[in-house]
Amino acid sequence: MSAIRANWSEHHTFLATNVHQPETIAEVQELVASHAKIGVFGARHSFNGIADSPGDLLSLEHLDRVVAIDAERGTATVEGGIRYAQLGPQLHQAGFALHNLASLPHISVAGAVSTATHGSGDRNANLATAVSALDLVTANGEIISLSRERDGERFLGAVVGLGALGVIVRLTLDLQPSFAVRQEVYEDLSLDRLDAGFDAVMAGAYSVSLFTNWQSPSSQVWMKRRGADEAAPETRFDARLATVQRHPTNDASAATWTEQLGIPGPWYERLTHFRAEFQPGTGAELQSEYFVPRQHARATLRAIAGLQDRIAPILKAAEIRTIAADDLWMSTCQGQDRVAFHFTWDHDWPAVSAVLPLIEARIAPYAARPHWGKLFTQDAAYIRSLYPKRPEFVALARDLDPTGKFRNDFLDRYVFGEE
Repeated sequence: MSAIRANWSEHHTFLATNVHQPETIAEVQELVASHAKIGVFGARHSFNGIADSPGDLLSLEHLDRVVAIDAERGTATVEGGIRYAQLGPQLHQAGFALHNLASLPHISVAGAVSTATHGSGDRNANLATAVSALDLVTANGEIISLSRERDGERFLGAVVGLGALGVIVRLTLDLQPSFAVRQEVYEDLSLDRLDAGFDAVMAGAYSVSLFTNWQSPSSQVWMKRRGADEAAPETRFDARLATVQRHPTNDASAATWTEQLGIPGPWYERLTHFRAEFQPGTGAELQSEYFVPRQHARATLRAIAGLQDRIAPILKAAEIRTIAADDLWMSTCQGQDRVAFHFTWDHDWPAVSAVLPLIEARIAPYAARPHWGKLFTQDAAYIRSLYPKRPEFVALARDLDPTGKFRNDFLDRYVFGEE
């Protein structure tokens, strides 16, 4: 057992007093079977209590192997605790890639999949959509195997499982041939120009991120071009190409951020924002993120801009990304293409908790879904209403975990409700 007591940002202190670090799947099975209440976490990068338990907790950090790469089928089978920073180089060496990555490569595969964590790109769905099969240790300690090919709707319900169904110990991921990416940053994109040409800006590269502080009248556009050999134009959308490495806040060191300036590199070194060799410790920050249907992107942009005087004093950085729709029951992008509005805040929960309701009220007309692993204050019944497949998910959870072994206060409130 370890002495881990809190999440990465030390905002959430775990209720669980014991944290187990099994080294084999058999040990996971034994621990699950022998506890009345248990939960699991990956890299501890959730900012709320979704990965907590009133009983004991499991860390999957020692279950971090690539089990097999099947070149013929184009898949990789990995253990749930492996982090993308470990996985990327191994896939690339074998000639393969994942379709996308999140900003931070240090998160675990099982944790990212379970919370519908995402990257960016108009045609890129979230990371969970790469899963074609998974092995889950359920409440009785037994392993069930589910696959997209064989299990249909039951599989779609289990992938983004929020930790409510069991412990994901193995996953099979769809791969594609490895590819190169060039990253350029464009500066001083005006908010008026962004509003007028939002769709064109976000379609400008394989993966596009917009960074703003919601205070200055302009944004940075981070463009990650896939396999592009031609030189980047000096201006795009009236924004100018940066000639030195940039940080999203403009006034901080860019040393920990991935290579820019159009220098080509393998997918796993460019699709993230942060370098894998940069090891984040405790994060002096809080994070929130909201997903709105693509057709409401511009209206949401204007709604949030109207609160800039309240947002800017406690904001470290803000990012806007696009994610393609999927059919995973509890995914934040289930059913519709979405635009994600992300906020990295100062580590000041009283101040943040006063601003979040203002943002949430402004974007409520657009059915904004919060990121499952980040901070929000929206009404629990409202959140439950945003997921049309939630009743089926609750039924699946009752089937796999009839006594609620994996349930916690967060899941009871925002997922199970009165069920």
